[in-house]
Amino acid sequence: MQISIKREDKIESFKIDKVTTLLEALFQIKEKQDHTLTFDSGCKSGVCGCCSVRVNGKEKLACSYNIQDNDLIEPLKYYQIKKDLLVDKSKSLELLKNQRAYIDEYKKEILDTKDEELTQIQSDCILCSSCYSACPVIEVKGEFLGPFALTRAFRYSVDKRDKASKEIIDNIQNNGIWDCTLCNECTLVCPMGIDPKNDIVLLRNKSAQFGYMDPNFNNFTFNIF
Repeated sequence: MQISIKREDKIESFKIDKVTTLLEALFQIKEKQDHTLTFDSGCKSGVCGCCSVRVNGKEKLACSYNIQDNDLIEPLKYYQIKKDLLVDKSKSLELLKNQRAYIDEYKKEILDTKDEELTQIQSDCILCSSCYSACPVIEVKGEFLGPFALTRAFRYSVDKRDKASKEIIDNIQNNGIWDCTLCNECTLVCPMGIDPKNDIVLLRNKSAQFGYMDPNFNNFTFNIF
C-alpha cells in the first residue's frame, strides 16, 4: 500500500505495511522510514481532535480514518503550517475569545432535560478545526468567525445560566452569521455529527428577535414590473 503526503511545497510517497488507520500509518512512516515527519496526535480515540488533516481534499481525523491505497494527505487549510501536517491552531482560541463564546455573567438556574438536549450536540465539539478548514468563505474573507466558533456561540446564547447572552448575539453580527453561505461543507466533515449550518440559521433567527437583519439585504435589487 502507498500513500502520499504533502510536505511544504512537495509531495512525497511512502510505501507502508497493512495498517487500519491513517494515524497508524503516519507513526509507521515516522518510526521506520522518515523520523522527521511531523504531525499531531493525542488521544488516538477521536475525542481530542488533534490529528485532523485533509485526505483526498476532505477533512478527516487521522485516528478514525481507515486508510486506502494512494490516499493524498495534506495539512488543514487556512492555518499557518509549522511543519508537514502540523498546523498552528492558536487562531481557533482567538476566534472563540473574541466573540465571547462562554458564560461570562453566571446566574444560578436549574437546567432540565430539555435545556440539556438543546445544546447537547453542540457541546460535543472537539475543536478539531475540520469545519474551519472546509469552509469556502474563509478563503475569500479571512476575518470570518467560521463554523465552530458560531456553533459555540449558539451553544452559549441559549444557555439560561448566562446573563449576557445578548452580548454573544451582538458579537457575531460582523464577520459572522450573515457571511455564511449555508453551503453545508462544515456539516459534512464534522466527526461529531454537529450541524454548524443549522446552528447559524438558528442564530440568524435569534438575531432577528433582537432587531438585527442581514446587512446585505440593502444591496439586493428587485425587478418590479
